[in-house]
Amino acid sequence: MKNLTVDQISTDHVTLLAQEYWLPSTVGSHKPYNPQIIDDIYCQEIRDSNFSSRRIVVLELSQYLEKYLWPNYSWQASPYHMLSVVVVINEKFRERIPAWGSFESHPGPFKAFFRHLSAALLDDSGRYSLREQMNMVVFLNHIYNTIESDLIREEISNTISYNILTCLSKGQLQNIFKEFPVISKGVKRAAKALGKLEGKEKEWYEFDTCFLYNLLNKFLGILSSIGPDTATVGKDLLQYCERFIELTIDLESQLPTRRYFHALLDSVNFVVKCQVSALANRRDGKLFAQLVYILKIFMEFEINGYTGEALTDVNVMKQHYSKVRDLQLRIFNNFEDMNEFCFLNVASVDKAEKLRHYLGQMSDEDLQKLCDLLHILPKEDDVTCQDRNFLTDVLVERYQRRPSQLEAINRMPLYPTEEIIWDDNIVPSEYFSGDTCLALPKLNLQFLTLHDYLLRNFDLFRLESTYEIRQDIEDIVTRMRPWLAEDGSVVFNGWARMAQVIFNFAVCEVAQPNVGEDKPSRVRADITVNLNVRLEIKNEWEALRKHDVCLLLSVQKPKEMPNPDGIFPEEYGISYVRGCEIEGMLDENGRVIEEGPEPKPEMKGDTRTFRVWLDCNQYKKDLDSVKEGSANEDVYQTFNVLMRRKPKENNFKAVLSTIRDLMNTKCVVPDWLEDIILGFGDPASAHYKNRKNAASKLDFNDTFLDLNHLKESFPSGKIVTQNSSQEPPFKLTFSKLPDKDDDMDSSDAIQEEICVESYTVPNRGPYPYTVPKKNSVRFTPTQIEAIRSGMQPGLTMVVGPPGTGKTDVAVQIISNLYHNNPRERTLIVTHSNQALNQLFEKIMCLDVDERHLLRLGHGEEALETEKDFSRYGRVNYVLNKRLELLDEVTRLKESLGVRGDMGASCETAGYFFLHHILSRWEKFQSLVMIIPGNPVAVSEIKEQFPFHVFFSNAPQPLFKERSYEEDMEIAKGCFRYLENIFTQLKEFKAFEMLRSGLDRTRYLLVKEAKIIAMTCTHAALKRHELVELGFQFDNILMEESAQILEIETFIPLLLQNPDDGRNRLKRWVMIGDHHQLPPVIKNMAFQKYSNMEQSLYSRFVRLCVPTIQLDAQGRARPSLCELYKWRYRCLGNLPHVISSPEYTVANPGLYYDYQLVNVEDLDGKGETEPRKYFYQNLAEAEYVVHLYMYMRLIGYPAEKISLLTTYNGQRELLRDVVEQRCAKYPMLGRPHKISTVDKYQGQQNDYILLSLVRTKAVGHLRDVRRLIVAMSRARLGLYVFARASLFSNCYELQSAFALLSRRPLELHTAPWERLPGSRPTGVLPEEPPVVIQDVTHMSNLVHQLYREACESHAAQMEEYQARNRGKATLAAPGTLAHRETQANTGAKYDSDHEDEDDTIKIINEVET
Repeated sequence: MKNLTVDQISTDHVTLLAQEYWLPSTVGSHKPYNPQIIDDIYCQEIRDSNFSSRRIVVLELSQYLEKYLWPNYSWQASPYHMLSVVVVINEKFRERIPAWGSFESHPGPFKAFFRHLSAALLDDSGRYSLREQMNMVVFLNHIYNTIESDLIREEISNTISYNILTCLSKGQLQNIFKEFPVISKGVKRAAKALGKLEGKEKEWYEFDTCFLYNLLNKFLGILSSIGPDTATVGKDLLQYCERFIELTIDLESQLPTRRYFHALLDSVNFVVKCQVSALANRRDGKLFAQLVYILKIFMEFEINGYTGEALTDVNVMKQHYSKVRDLQLRIFNNFEDMNEFCFLNVASVDKAEKLRHYLGQMSDEDLQKLCDLLHILPKEDDVTCQDRNFLTDVLVERYQRRPSQLEAINRMPLYPTEEIIWDDNIVPSEYFSGDTCLALPKLNLQFLTLHDYLLRNFDLFRLESTYEIRQDIEDIVTRMRPWLAEDGSVVFNGWARMAQVIFNFAVCEVAQPNVGEDKPSRVRADITVNLNVRLEIKNEWEALRKHDVCLLLSVQKPKEMPNPDGIFPEEYGISYVRGCEIEGMLDENGRVIEEGPEPKPEMKGDTRTFRVWLDCNQYKKDLDSVKEGSANEDVYQTFNVLMRRKPKENNFKAVLSTIRDLMNTKCVVPDWLEDIILGFGDPASAHYKNRKNAASKLDFNDTFLDLNHLKESFPSGKIVTQNSSQEPPFKLTFSKLPDKDDDMDSSDAIQEEICVESYTVPNRGPYPYTVPKKNSVRFTPTQIEAIRSGMQPGLTMVVGPPGTGKTDVAVQIISNLYHNNPRERTLIVTHSNQALNQLFEKIMCLDVDERHLLRLGHGEEALETEKDFSRYGRVNYVLNKRLELLDEVTRLKESLGVRGDMGASCETAGYFFLHHILSRWEKFQSLVMIIPGNPVAVSEIKEQFPFHVFFSNAPQPLFKERSYEEDMEIAKGCFRYLENIFTQLKEFKAFEMLRSGLDRTRYLLVKEAKIIAMTCTHAALKRHELVELGFQFDNILMEESAQILEIETFIPLLLQNPDDGRNRLKRWVMIGDHHQLPPVIKNMAFQKYSNMEQSLYSRFVRLCVPTIQLDAQGRARPSLCELYKWRYRCLGNLPHVISSPEYTVANPGLYYDYQLVNVEDLDGKGETEPRKYFYQNLAEAEYVVHLYMYMRLIGYPAEKISLLTTYNGQRELLRDVVEQRCAKYPMLGRPHKISTVDKYQGQQNDYILLSLVRTKAVGHLRDVRRLIVAMSRARLGLYVFARASLFSNCYELQSAFALLSRRPLELHTAPWERLPGSRPTGVLPEEPPVVIQDVTHMSNLVHQLYREACESHAAQMEEYQARNRGKATLAAPGTLAHRETQANTGAKYDSDHEDEDDTIKIINEVET
């Protein structure tokens, strides 16, 4: 659809038909339904165009499926009608847009459709071409991958249930019954169910029972048609075979479909037949062979096929030994001349070559008889007609010892090599169309075991890193411009900042293997380079730290004129790529310079030598290749380029090592979470309402502002107050009322009784700073439910639409857990440093002791506070605090007249407390205690209080002498203050004993800190270190959960060693929004095909894990919220977005608070593409920047305006235009941000100017999640610049663009208005608008306003100079009369890295 314009679409034949028959805009003039139209469209537009994506997209954009195909589907539908549905649904999946909406809203035709589809899949009359069959197989795979849908699951259930086992031969069935006796009962039940059916239902049941079995046999028949002598294999045939293997892989990789389908695959020896097929051994069958290999891995997966339990290595070995012994027994009983084989131990005969040796001794008849005895062939195959080699392959495949998957992972090098980097089947190119399948694992809805979960994520993370490395290598080598000299050496005519030519490479150590291993335990090498470069680049190289990853390149024989479209390693002569890890730079004596606080020694000259660790697995593999003769040269003698990468993008090895370590340890996931993570069982089982250990009484601390707030928070609860006090804080006891529905959804009915108990927070001391900080946010009922759920044990999932106060909810949960469970520790994990800092800054504002806060990882320096919450910062805080407290102890000692140096250390302070403070307090209590019959005067408390002198610096009078209870509470508060001093000193005692900073930071992490915050990346990088230290925690709270990768969400759960074989995790709170953008995956193939962009959070939502959606937003005007609230269930507005002054005033100078501005071509050009996928639109860029200039000239502050776009190319163009037109002029300046929508997620501004760029195709804005982010960034004004006709007709975008299109498509301005405005919201100006016709018109208006502003300023200058002759002149030219303007009115543009100028003012989005 690349070159299809809006005009072409509007005049297209399909569009004209759509207007006549189904387009919503012409609904009143539609012709009656005509099935021939569907047949004609399929034949002419789809089949005759060879299934062109262009034609299918035109149909899909016209809402062909939603408005015509599906509503008119019936039992009488033609095959072309069925195929049309298949093709359009496949196109939706290819473009990653919701596909099943029509089916779910109108489920009636689905039964007829599935019957037609399944019959067509088995049709062998030649009616359907291979391309059509391939499309149907792809569609069938989509169906089986959507088993969470009730509609689909109900229809396919009979095709994957135990009844399909009746397709097996009797012998095969008996073998299964022998292994799993329970299955025999299921098969008998299936037979009884079949006996009760009649007519059509019985026919359908029998058809479903044999459907997959017959489909497998049909495929094997098609596969066998490709012979070894076949000259060429057609593209359609090849893709059909590849797609069919993909289908079998997906069926095997999910337990609900695998459980019985696995037996079918095994019964027909599917994998062996594919492996020995002619296609698998052809060059054009490489992808097919790779897919078969993946299928083989899943077939052999270490799992109990029926129960789904993971098998240990011991279980696998027992099963293997049992099978081989059974084979030996069968041979012993039936073949007398094979006794040698029968009496050997299992380990002597279970190798593939040994099995072939002994089976080769059998005659053809004996081999056929053995196969017959073992029931290894399906009932359709005549054993006497089978090839001997095939029978041998089947037996070897079945009985050979399978290598452990874990052993294979442990032997795998973690660094990518040239063999993988440029294999397009494994690491596809940048653009993936989705038309083909790939040899990649997928992240589906379910996983077989935790090992399967980790393995798939390991592979995908490794390949995504490999793709990024490939991009870096190609960029660097291109810049270095290698050239082959006459003597055969390689000379580099260019240079690259991130690479240096190697002058010497030498392996300096190969350590002996560890016990039980055959690889070296350590391999080190020295690499010498010449850093004759600019000083800042030289410093970057010298700043390489321990464990930084670098790459070694061997560039040999580059072509004289490399072809940029050719195979890159061949064009540029890249022979080898290996990875290494920096140990350190060598000093002049050849020793590694250790890292530490001391400055590094100054080195003379430019020659530098780095010592590195090589990958031991890769080193052994390379040496073995040389020894075996498969390699012609020693790889390690050829390296000539050392390459480094950006630190932020270079964490892959540490993450991969972490995942591999998890696979090698017994992953102890909490028992209440494991099934949900794998996708099994009851998705609501981890919700607190279903947990047996849920607490009935909760202390909400300062959550509620008053009793009315509490009552508003529980609309379905009966509130009962237990005491007369009605002031917070409150403790709530929940008891479910009898005979009420246990539905998660709230309703108006009273569902539970809530007993409210008010209590008084104990006095903490007489000083003002001891008064606890209190929450000031008036939480909504859904926010209260989220807080309640987060305080309870179990899994809490909070869906937070834009502006609904997700962070405030998270902070209150953390605060309540901190106060209610003082012995527990809470781990906070976020996707970005920015989100972590926002969360941390709000935590600091609550009643949480500083000494219990710790922030790990980089990014801590961006916290908007002078305090240092890093490890060493907290250690310094503790040491300083210790000195302050010891000074207080000394002052206390002096106030009591006690001799001795009591404040010398924490230990002496402890003795002082026991012998002097506690004794005096106990004596005081005995003197003022009320005894029946012996009243105590109020003045007695003041007279007997022993610490008057110490508290003389507190506000006086200390005691009010109004009542006994009040003064006694003051006295107790004073003692609590003293007690807290000594409690802290007791905790700080360890810091006196520990002398090194490292030991102190470790103690702080493991013992002292109660709230620990880190990013998900830091958790993955430092897991090994944290586990080694004994780090433990009880609760996890994850912000931005929908933006975190599956594996990066999972790893933080396992940052601690189990206690007695159990994970101590009690609560897991996930906060996110799956309706906004998912994790960023750079490679489209991994994103689309492998579904790597799926977060664990979004998968839980798909699994129907209970969620709590926050339902009131406090960010945007209610009118702006309408643009995205349709995506959420019952999203309302908080009162302050209606009543606050900034929301009640209209945007001055602009008629509307939001508007879609249609932008036509400028000089005949709309969207352009200067380089591949780098989209720009000059007309929109100029329009956006001129509106920004207009807003500045009428008084809008630059920091309140952000310019957003959907493409990187347009972002660069916007920056260029701003630099040219605005940056140099103080009256204009730069806007706050110029960014892409994707980068701006999680941020906001008052006014957003949005450019959608595309004029030929909608592009990736069809992803509704991106649309939601784009529409929800603005608080007060949103102005969208786009080709209105293109986006308004897109089905997925209609909800938002229908609202946008109700207003005029030309920008309506009111240039006579100025900031601050006074016109009420929703009221249009009395004067008619200045309607902007195009970019040129906007430019003229801006120039006119600018000229007027300059003239106004000149007049002010003259007036000022006339009044102030001889005095200082104005210092800020360009300042307008009605406002103050700074020279640089906006921040410098944000970079792609969040730690560079990525700050934004945090606005509390919940009403306070």
